Amino acid sequence: MQKIKKLLKTIFIALIWLGIWQILSAIAGLSVLLPSPLETIHELRLLAVTTSFWQSVLTSIVRIAIGFLFGTVIGVLTAAASAFSKITNDFLEPIVHIIKATPVASFIVLAVVWLKSGNVPSFTSMLMVFPIVWMNVCTGIRETDKNLLEMADAFGVPKNKKFMKIYLPSVRPYFISAATTAMGLAWKSGIAAEVICNPKNSIGSGIYASKIYLETPKLFAWTAVVVLLSIALEKIMLRLLKRRKKYDKHS
Repeated sequence: MQKIKKLLKTIFIALIWLGIWQILSAIAGLSVLLPSPLETIHELRLLAVTTSFWQSVLTSIVRIAIGFLFGTVIGVLTAAASAFSKITNDFLEPIVHIIKATPVASFIVLAVVWLKSGNVPSFTSMLMVFPIVWMNVCTGIRETDKNLLEMADAFGVPKNKKFMKIYLPSVRPYFISAATTAMGLAWKSGIAAEVICNPKNSIGSGIYASKIYLETPKLFAWTAVVVLLSIALEKIMLRLLKRRKKYDKHS
């Protein structure tokens, strides 16, 4: 019953915002300035029946997923090294803060100079994911219950069991939080990189072309695709992580 109420509430709020959008579009009077929801949906339907649209969506997802995975793996490994070694932590901490403080556009422009256009979104996504994962996993390891670790050492618990039964449960909530946040950031930064470097068969190239030719309804349609995919990918990943957590508890 609660799920139905939540769904109805979400639909009601969405309809209110769509109504506001429709009113603003009517006030603007020109679709080139602000297309209506119906115009945007119409353009989205036209895009969805083309092969190039699905190629672009799939290619963008793969590129950004590669960057996300590399950023996550590097973040976890370096976080583990940093948590157990002060020298490693002191060496990596300035780099992490520099990456966090530098505007995404700066990295994209530099990456365009260094890399092929098709690799720029992956590189940018990786850079955005790395500091978030690094900081959260470091915190999770350092917040591990010291009493449990001392008890495990006293009873001679093997390292692999200590990792699975003590460190992993401590780090998991931090990692899940980092992964969900990082996924959204990776997706947005990856699409921004595609818009700037304009690789073939990508969502970013579709957005760029729509802007160049002043096809605002199509631009809104592509933007809607970005938003919907961002929500879907975050929910899928969160569900997979939670499912893995349940599996680990039963194993």
